[in-house]
Amino acid sequence: MIALAGCRSPQSDAYLIEQLRQMGDELNASRQQAADLQSQLDSVKGVLARQDTLLTRIAGMAGIQR
Repeated sequence: MIALAGCRSPQSDAYLIEQLRQMGDELNASRQQAADLQSQLDSVKGVLARQDTLLTRIAGMAGIQR
């Protein structure tokens, strides 16, 4: 069994290394996309909070209770 492990093809090893590199690249791209989405979500939350504050002030000026 150990002797078979020593008979691996360099082409197979190169293919495996390339596949692992591509998987790493895709994982990094996914991480970057998740970070970008989180940034966009944080931005939307900020806009929503400002709009909520504005609507609360307008409702207060109009005498409307929440």
